[in-house]
Amino acid sequence: MLRRRLCLAALSGLLFALPITAGCAAPRRGPAVPYELQDRAIIPGMSARMRTWGSDLNPEFYAAMIDSVHREQAALAKAGHTGPMPRAEFLALSGGGANGAFGAGLLCGWTEAGDRPRFKLITGISTGALIAPFAFAGPEYDGVLREVYTQITTRDLLKKRGFLAAVYNDAMADNRPMWNTLAKYVDEKLLAAIAAEHHAGRVLVIGTTNIDARRAVLWNIGEIAASGHPKALELVRSILIASASIPAAFPPVMFDVEVDGKPYQEMHVDGGAMTQVFLYPPSFNLSDATRAEAIQRDRRAWIIRNARLDPDWAQVDRRTLSIAGRAISALIHTQGIGDLYRIYLDAQRDGVDFNLAYIPHDFKAESKEPFDKEYMSLLFQRGFDMARNGYAWDKTPPGYVPGS
Repeated sequence: MLRRRLCLAALSGLLFALPITAGCAAPRRGPAVPYELQDRAIIPGMSARMRTWGSDLNPEFYAAMIDSVHREQAALAKAGHTGPMPRAEFLALSGGGANGAFGAGLLCGWTEAGDRPRFKLITGISTGALIAPFAFAGPEYDGVLREVYTQITTRDLLKKRGFLAAVYNDAMADNRPMWNTLAKYVDEKLLAAIAAEHHAGRVLVIGTTNIDARRAVLWNIGEIAASGHPKALELVRSILIASASIPAAFPPVMFDVEVDGKPYQEMHVDGGAMTQVFLYPPSFNLSDATRAEAIQRDRRAWIIRNARLDPDWAQVDRRTLSIAGRAISALIHTQGIGDLYRIYLDAQRDGVDFNLAYIPHDFKAESKEPFDKEYMSLLFQRGFDMARNGYAWDKTPPGYVPGS
């Protein structure tokens, strides 16, 4: 809903501004990383272990994942654990704008129910990226999740620009309010909590889209938090903002990178431009990788889709913007369902137990603005009640009937 509205606003501004040719300068940027150098670009002062392409894991990122298991084993041994490793619990949080209130409420209700797992891996995209750090830091941050997803309003996240921004700026809205709001919650204390969980062998990964390369990028947030780099907090905030920056609606986030000491800039936008939710790249065969490393354990994946899965019917006006907005909404909806099937197939291949939650079809509240506090509060409470009362997670993607 939020994505459709903001994309529609961006398209509207573009259509009205196209005939105007006044001499206003667009925002400047540094040179993009040349195609042949993309794989070698790094954040200055940071290890190559901190990020990888979403299509495959580079060797450094892969090594960081394996090292996380060794740290986990050491932490378990220190705590007196003996015998086989405990089951690994994975959590994937999807995009969905204000609908992230559902996932936030579900996690808080899960804590109340008393059986919320301590997740080995948490991944996030867009609004899921904003939930993920607090879910990773633990139930003590449930109060923050409740506050963010029941008290935040549209003006806390964006400021609309004039329609000329479609031509002479980089987005239809100014996201400085979002930066200010994020700085209130993502602070040094949270960064230290993420680093501590990283040292205990847990993994937090956030997805963005490198729009120059038109490829997904996965960021190991724990690796960054534990790096000791003086700009680690600034980088984490930038990644979270980038993951939630809907193209044309919100400004992109520019990352300064280098190749062999030469500076370049990458432009990153919403991770949802590439995928609505992810667990790990399909090219990464978890079964083969863990067998090669002699890692034996059960695994269970929990996927929270911050959206409904049934199509929402509406009579569409025979106007360009109405048709375009409806089509964008349909594309996002079907992409999200396709992502669930991809995760399910990977889980079946790798022996990972699949569990899916989503906004139920009978939730009928309507949002009056991109971030409607009343709507989000109702949705948060619905997710909370579902989890607290023992939610029956789906075992397959929507419409899929396993063969006999």
